[in-house]
Amino acid sequence: MPQTHDLVIRGGTVVTPLASEVSDVAVNGETIAAIGKDLRGREEIDATGLLVLPGVIDAHTHMNLPVRGTHSSDDFESGTIAAAFGGVTTIVDFTVGGSETSIPEDIDRRRADAAPAVIDYAFHAEVIGWRPGREWEFRDAIGLGVASFKFYTAYGDSGRRTPFDEMKTAFDALSEWNAVALVHCEDDGLIASIAERLSPEEIGRMATLAEARPDVCERSAVAQVARLAGETGCQTHIVHVSSKLGLEAVREGRSKGAPLSAETCPQYLLLTRDVYERSDGHLFSASPALRTDEDRETLWRALRTRDLDFVATDHCPFTSAQKEWGGDFRALPYGLPGVETLLPLLYSEGIGRGILGWNDLPRLLSEEPARRFGLHPRKGALEVGADADIVLFDPAQTWALSAEELHMNTDFSPYEGREIRGRVVATISRGETLVEGGLFRGTSGRGRYVARSA
Repeated sequence: MPQTHDLVIRGGTVVTPLASEVSDVAVNGETIAAIGKDLRGREEIDATGLLVLPGVIDAHTHMNLPVRGTHSSDDFESGTIAAAFGGVTTIVDFTVGGSETSIPEDIDRRRADAAPAVIDYAFHAEVIGWRPGREWEFRDAIGLGVASFKFYTAYGDSGRRTPFDEMKTAFDALSEWNAVALVHCEDDGLIASIAERLSPEEIGRMATLAEARPDVCERSAVAQVARLAGETGCQTHIVHVSSKLGLEAVREGRSKGAPLSAETCPQYLLLTRDVYERSDGHLFSASPALRTDEDRETLWRALRTRDLDFVATDHCPFTSAQKEWGGDFRALPYGLPGVETLLPLLYSEGIGRGILGWNDLPRLLSEEPARRFGLHPRKGALEVGADADIVLFDPAQTWALSAEELHMNTDFSPYEGREIRGRVVATISRGETLVEGGLFRGTSGRGRYVARSA
């Protein structure tokens, strides 16, 4: 007699990076138990006409992040509820580093912050104020399940920048443990030299942001980091690539043998620096700055050719009140909301315009981030034995994106009014249906910390 499973998702098109096929997906407890035909379940969901995707992994979020005297407006509860409405079932957020604490202490404190999360979560550790001789912090952090470490080549004025000689020492240590270094790549020296020449009039224009942090700053920093990665053998990930020049530096580094991966974000795929000229242009403050149409189209092509490995959001939301214009583009908190709109935007703009195919979605949003950061095969895959993190997505549904109807804790969206094709119908996390019929059915604190090994 056929086995009866706890849950069967029946008749949807199961989409993996390799194939798309109408199948049933069976779940027992928290894991995927079978994929096939005519499966039986005590509970069944009719997915006819829907895409069945692995849960999205947003590998770059900033919940409750302290920035310029305020905090990003989503905490771990509101941010992960919004994530679930967008089909995201795992986030990788960041510790909040500082010169007065160790990386292991930062991890413990951040785990307490994340306790109300409704989906699963992991962390990258910020490396701020670290000095050679404290390599034990990396080892102990790996023991706590954090195997990726975030460095900055910019923001020297706030103490976040790691000098390249110290970064090399850190990369040597991380290479020994096969951990991953993430790097925010903008050349601090170039940015400072530009800032010195800005007039008061230029400082008072939002559009100056694109001129003050130009694409050449990204290229310069990526090239230097790629050289360190090549010399040390450290697995290195370049976050939020924004430009054609930055992408070229990634390609060149790889051609010379540097072990590099790289991501981009929806804002760099969909927006350009022209938005800074709008009356609400200050709401688009982010770093790196937005670029040109040529940059945007180049990044889209790089997703298809695999020169970019995946897409993450850099979700760091603020309200319009937090971003009130005070006459100085440098004084704004930098960051944009995105965790809830990642999947529908990539489907609508990527597949809808014929740039991507269905199979690119699970590759770019699930499998590749899971593999890069040690979450695979538990996460990021529709495979027997994997966590039952599953998204049901209607490719035919159309809707107008509006911040008022979203669940992120902000009152604006960078994509306000955009016509979207494709929408999340249901989100399942470890076998539990969190979102269905536009309603949230989960509970605060049900998310779990996912410890990773190097």
